[in-house]
Amino acid sequence: MKVINLVTIGYGGMGSYHTHTLIPEVDSAIRVTGAYDIDPARQKVAAEKNLFVYESLAEIWQDSQVEAVLIATPNDSHKDLALAALAAGKHVVCEKPAMMNTAELDEVLAAATRAGKTFMVHQNRRWDPDYLIVRDLYQNQPIGQIVQLESRVHGANGIPGDWRHLAKHGGGMLLDWGVHLIDQILWLVDAPLVDVKVDFSYLLGDEVDDGFVSYLTFENGVRALIEVGTTNFVKLPRWYVKGLQGTAKIDDWDLTGEVVRATNHSTVVAPSPIQAGVGLTKTMAPPAEAATESLDLPKALAEYPSFYQNFYEVVREAGEPIVKNEQVRQALQVMEQMLDSAKQSLQV
Repeated sequence: MKVINLVTIGYGGMGSYHTHTLIPEVDSAIRVTGAYDIDPARQKVAAEKNLFVYESLAEIWQDSQVEAVLIATPNDSHKDLALAALAAGKHVVCEKPAMMNTAELDEVLAAATRAGKTFMVHQNRRWDPDYLIVRDLYQNQPIGQIVQLESRVHGANGIPGDWRHLAKHGGGMLLDWGVHLIDQILWLVDAPLVDVKVDFSYLLGDEVDDGFVSYLTFENGVRALIEVGTTNFVKLPRWYVKGLQGTAKIDDWDLTGEVVRATNHSTVVAPSPIQAGVGLTKTMAPPAEAATESLDLPKALAEYPSFYQNFYEVVREAGEPIVKNEQVRQALQVMEQMLDSAKQSLQV
């Protein structure tokens, strides 16, 4: 096994998480040998972690022992860093969103082709256990054909107190969390996307969105609601999934939830009317006990390797990337469409 030496550019929260948690999972097939950060405090931490601290980007580009770099910096810096790394003959792992727009991504992908180097985007939420459960529900259909997906992340802490407040750096929750949730849905639903609608939230007074609700409609009839909120003191479920024969709910990342499906027993008694407020309803009455059954949530297992295992396979063994750049481009294109629609609505 020929180890890949990698340098982390941007040794902040995500950069250090990659360095000390994600990359060591691949059994030393990838070795982080150094780090670069403009913050002296982060430089000190990197040195304390026995990483070589580069004083300049040029020093990284000129180091022949470095084969790859991780870009974990604010969004607006991704393009220039990726282009410089590729020109220096380095493979690139880039945090999401890959770029500020598809034009930037196209420029970087063209540069990667010219250089003959790998460029991969860290869409890590494809490995989330909650997503893997929904993927199993969609593919194996224990509650029948899936017709509606609702994917939400809710918090009450506002936008993180850093560059994510600023449009010029690619701030806002669409580019922060939306890129993950959109990528998950696009990778899951095996049909062309035919319609996109979005409603952004600006409750906190920032120049970027503090949340949004969007609807994606696919050619096969599947509809997906994607919601990100940072002013939600009571959370809705992380996932709500409707099939033709049942419903599934995943409450949070702790994987609590339930799956209920119809039994389709011919002897099931019709529900009796119940008191609903000041009226009666049979439609919304609980189904008879024999009409439904509860199932366990599917096991959250990925049949594909971890991100960095896959990166090693792509670089060393000409393997196929799990996160393909054309998929990254599609997600970025959908976000552009959402932002453009918001601008147009403001002009009306």
